[in-house]
Amino acid sequence: MVLTGSGAHPAARSSAYLVSDEHMARKIRIIGVPMDLGQNRRGVDMGPSALRVAGLQARIKQLGLHVEDAGNIRVKQAEELPCGEKSAKYLKEIAETCEHLAETVRKTLDDGFLPLVLGGDHSLAVGVGSGVAAHFRKQGKKVGYVWLDAHGDMNTPESSPSGNVHGMPLAAVMGYGTSELVDLLGFRPKVEARNTALVGVRELDAKERRLLKECGVHVFTMRDIDERGLREVMTEAIHFARDDTAAIAVSLDMDFVDPADAPGVGTPVRGGVTYREAHLAMEMLSDSEAMASLDVVEINPVIDEHNRTALLGVELILSGLGKKIL
Repeated sequence: MVLTGSGAHPAARSSAYLVSDEHMARKIRIIGVPMDLGQNRRGVDMGPSALRVAGLQARIKQLGLHVEDAGNIRVKQAEELPCGEKSAKYLKEIAETCEHLAETVRKTLDDGFLPLVLGGDHSLAVGVGSGVAAHFRKQGKKVGYVWLDAHGDMNTPESSPSGNVHGMPLAAVMGYGTSELVDLLGFRPKVEARNTALVGVRELDAKERRLLKECGVHVFTMRDIDERGLREVMTEAIHFARDDTAAIAVSLDMDFVDPADAPGVGTPVRGGVTYREAHLAMEMLSDSEAMASLDVVEINPVIDEHNRTALLGVELILSGLGKKIL
C-alpha cells in the first residue's frame, strides 16, 4: 500500500494518452450484467433495470452524446446452480460471464464506443478490466485503474473469509488469485499496481490489508479524504492511473457513497463520501479526458428507497460523461 502524504501531483494531460476524445467520450454503449452470484445478499441482479428505469439512456442523449443499449449479457441464476467451492462460490459461472463480458467490452472499444457496464455485483469488473486491457494491449499500451469503493476487493480464494467473488475482482485484474479469473483472455496482469488507485476505502479484511500493503497499489482511505479533501485525493489518484498509460478504466461501486445518500447497495458501510464529493470525483475523471470504460455496480433495488440509489447512479454517470453545472 502506498501512503499518500507526499502531496498532490498534477493531473495534466499525459503525453501517453493517445486515444481520441471522439472515441473515448462521444459514443456510449450500455451493457447490462444482471449478476448476483458474487455475493450472499440477493437483489443486485436488478441493478441494470433500476438504472434504466431511472432514465439512463435518455439523459445521456441530453448531453449530446450518441448512445446505444446493447441489452444484457445472459447470466445464470443461483437457484439453478451448485455453489461450487466455498472458497470461491459460483466461480465457474462467474468466470464464464466475465469472459463473455471481456470480449464484449473489447469489441465495444474496437468499435469506437465507451463501454458503460451496469451491474450486478462487483465480480463483473474482472471482465471489464480484462476487455479494456486487451484492447489497448493490441496497440502495445497499458491502462490504469481508478477503483471507487468502500472495500478493497483484494481478496483471493485463500484469503476470503466469505468465499464471495465480489470481494476479489481488483486482486484478479492485478494478477492475484484463481487462474479462472486472473488469466481471462490469456494474459496477466491486466493492470500494474503502480497504475491502480483505490479510493474511499473504509472496510478491509485482515489478509486483504496485508496484500494491499505488499503489492504497492495506491490506497486512499476515508481518512485521507477527511484530512486532505476529495479534490487532492482524486488529483493524485488520476495522476497514478495515467502515469505512462493510454487510458483509465473506472469502477464505481455505489457503496463508495455514504448510505445516507446511497442506501440501496449490496454491502453498505457508514462513513462514505458525500453526494457532492461523489460528483466531484466523477467530474474530475471526466476532466481527465482519459476514461476508457465505466462500470457501476452493487445497486440493490430490494433494499433501496424509491430507487434513490439508481437515480444517484445515473447522476454520477452523467458527471463522468461530462455533465457540468455551468
